[in-house]
Amino acid sequence: MTTRRQVLFASSALSGTAALALLQGCWAEATDLGLRTVRRTWRAMGTEVTMVALHESRTAALRALDAAFAEVALVDELMSLYRPDSELSQLNRTGVVQHPHPHLVSVLERAQQLARRTAGAFDVTVQPLWRLYAEANDQGRLPDDAAIQAVRSRVDFRRLELTSSRLRLHGEGQAVTLNGIAQGFAADRALAALRAHGVRHALVNAGELGACGHNETGQDWTAGIRHPRRSDDYVSTARLDGRCMATSGDYATAFTPDLSSHHIFDPGTGRSPLAFSSVTVVAPAAVDADALSTAVFVLGLVKGSQLIQAWPRADALFVLKDGRVLATRGFPGAA
Repeated sequence: MTTRRQVLFASSALSGTAALALLQGCWAEATDLGLRTVRRTWRAMGTEVTMVALHESRTAALRALDAAFAEVALVDELMSLYRPDSELSQLNRTGVVQHPHPHLVSVLERAQQLARRTAGAFDVTVQPLWRLYAEANDQGRLPDDAAIQAVRSRVDFRRLELTSSRLRLHGEGQAVTLNGIAQGFAADRALAALRAHGVRHALVNAGELGACGHNETGQDWTAGIRHPRRSDDYVSTARLDGRCMATSGDYATAFTPDLSSHHIFDPGTGRSPLAFSSVTVVAPAAVDADALSTAVFVLGLVKGSQLIQAWPRADALFVLKDGRVLATRGFPGAA
């Protein structure tokens, strides 16, 4: 599975082979804060999930990481489209889930709130469009206009019934994807588990970034934002100043060589938006940064900027299709 988006990250103390070694296992080392740094990587939600925890005790840090990875595993079990036993797969298969897990309800509630706020620009019921484009891509083509419009009629967040005791899809052929919000939720849950186990300084990369405290040198955690046209380069870097970060980019899964058709869909047209190459959002919660990056990508520069400005402590960096890079005033670019 191709990950929906990619973010490169490292603390200022890591570079070269040390950064690559993050993916090899778990170990502890001393830091400038007098703490031990413990890192672990595990595959979940279609991506490599890496966490870094700083603590006085290596044993305590390991216990905290166990709890944090358990939270990510639970989100994956509930919300994966690629697990036939997940509650999300059951919803798409049967149209109903009785007594859904509170995590799934929470994510869907957050998604529906943003859908209403953006007049449907963010809509988790776009999964039928993904299926249409993926099937056409397998045949070496794009779907025709008639097929797009027929499938687009199934996309409508208002036909998703949501209560704490039942989920139900009321439209024929409807299906839900949480690829625009679940990774952020997983990052938030992991970070909460780390904090609950006494970890005050940590970084979580679950496809979206969550951070608390400082890195090994006592500075803000720093993230590199992938250049949408050069996979081995950054377009910018950002300080995670107590906020979380998510990026949506047209490069993650493309259906055309020019990246004009890709995995992000405008529910109103059934096609990919054309304004941006990527949108990066920082916000206090990773679940919000995740969903906002997709919503802004669909809304375009003017309406997307207005949404970010109205969202408490949110900022964004925009890479337009013509190569221009713009950012809101408070975006925490690294010096």
